[in-house]
Amino acid sequence: MSNNATVYRTVSADDFPPMLDPARYGQRSSAFDKIISATNDHFWDPLDTRYIDFSAPFDIENEYVVQPKLTPEMNTGIIERLTEKQKIHLNNRVQHHLLSTVLHGEQAALNMSANLCHMLLDPGAQEYCANQCREEARHVTGFTKYISARFGAPAPVTGVLRTLLVDVVTTEQVWKKIVGLQMMLEGFAMGLFASYYQFGNDPLLVKLVQLAMTDEAFHHKFGKIWADKTIPHMAPELRDQVEDWLRDTFDLVLKNFSDPEQKQHIYAEVGLTWQYVQSAMFEAFTDDFHRKQMQESTNIFRTVIKTLLKAGIITQRTAPYYAAFVDMKELHAEGESMVGDEIAEEGIKFLKGINMFGKAGQLAAE
Repeated sequence: MSNNATVYRTVSADDFPPMLDPARYGQRSSAFDKIISATNDHFWDPLDTRYIDFSAPFDIENEYVVQPKLTPEMNTGIIERLTEKQKIHLNNRVQHHLLSTVLHGEQAALNMSANLCHMLLDPGAQEYCANQCREEARHVTGFTKYISARFGAPAPVTGVLRTLLVDVVTTEQVWKKIVGLQMMLEGFAMGLFASYYQFGNDPLLVKLVQLAMTDEAFHHKFGKIWADKTIPHMAPELRDQVEDWLRDTFDLVLKNFSDPEQKQHIYAEVGLTWQYVQSAMFEAFTDDFHRKQMQESTNIFRTVIKTLLKAGIITQRTAPYYAAFVDMKELHAEGESMVGDEIAEEGIKFLKGINMFGKAGQLAAE
């Protein structure tokens, strides 16, 4: 059996006997070997202060955790009604909401990775997913500790994003798990983390997202490798289904990403109603506004479009939809590198410096 075929052979998550087929063990694809062998290069421990110290201080009451340009509500007319103190409060509470969504996304990625280990027959793909599961677990720990240090408890995930996370984790369709989470949602994460890295005011947040990006860059590559090996071999009907589902899901997330109704309790803290905020956002966030925003390389939606385009999932069938937001010819002309790759590389250099020596006197198993 060819390497291509082994990459995307799957079984139901509760169908274990095929895993015991003696022939399967020798049908390992080499497609993921490089990103598997690089695992040690980007190891980090959120509980070890050599990597990150969550006790670092930050005045959350009087300083913007990120520059206001990253908070949608701060780019509307509502700020004219607020004092500086209220602006800081609103900015930071909205970011608390968004970072909580990131945390829930990391939990979904953890469960999805573990689930894929039960479904992918290729031993190489299984080993990669097992590694990713471990990495997503440390992201859950890291973002939990950050939110605890700055805000207390995480906020719940609601609305469209909750529905999407539940869908991609529980579905039996492997393509939906990988293109939905490994490519689209990981693409969102890379764009968001790059924005935090560039425009974050809290050094602890900047460090956390860089460490997460050292892992996410490889998770993103897994999705790209899988797509390269899989999409060209799909039946035309299934391939169109994948492309259409991604377009529709992208559109849903774009329209609901800053859904004011889900944050009405936050607006109430500064004396605003969600209906008023929604009206201000409709007025500010025109199609022209979205197009200008997506010209920035770190824009999360632009990052996703480039990911899907480079993976061959966007074709002439759906390109006109995305062309309403970005210059598709420009994306075509860009190289394969993704936003955040350089940030991740710098982070890996930092990690290698620590991991080269390990903990003095520590036994292999204590």
